[in-house]
Amino acid sequence: MIHPHPEASSSDEFKGFDEARRIMWGYEARTRVYERFEQTSFIGDTNVAAVHVDNTTRADRVFLMAFDKAGQELGVDTLYIDEPNQHLDIAPEFDHDFTGMDVVPDSQLHRAISRENGWVVNLKVLRGYDSLADRRATQRAVFLAHLQDMMKSGDVRGFLFGRRDSDDTDAA
Repeated sequence: MIHPHPEASSSDEFKGFDEARRIMWGYEARTRVYERFEQTSFIGDTNVAAVHVDNTTRADRVFLMAFDKAGQELGVDTLYIDEPNQHLDIAPEFDHDFTGMDVVPDSQLHRAISRENGWVVNLKVLRGYDSLADRRATQRAVFLAHLQDMMKSGDVRGFLFGRRDSDDTDAA
């Protein structure tokens, strides 16, 4: 679940702005998870079904533990956090709970989850992530969120969606 950022305002005057900011935080979290996992061998290893992300034990690193479909441990890796924007917070779109990933009861993965010291990435979903499509969808959602404020304030009174069929640059 995406929680409001601590700096988010609760003003009704800028609901669209706040919504756009929330949308961007979600996009940035998804992108960060994907980019950080590209630094590991897990994303390319089809035997890896899930990765437990221990993002609570140390502030300067994230411990990753890979598991197969049966929930047995396959390997470990460590991602170091040199900048705050490298931290792997939960991206619900990849989380095992939100994606409905099956976890074998009493498996090593099940025991790792029960320790509650991180979250689990469903690698099937992460491998299917299309960053370009996500960027375009996020761009559109952010625009629509801002449009709400602009229409409310009178800055925008009308608009057209889609591509133009002609080269008429004067058409609005």
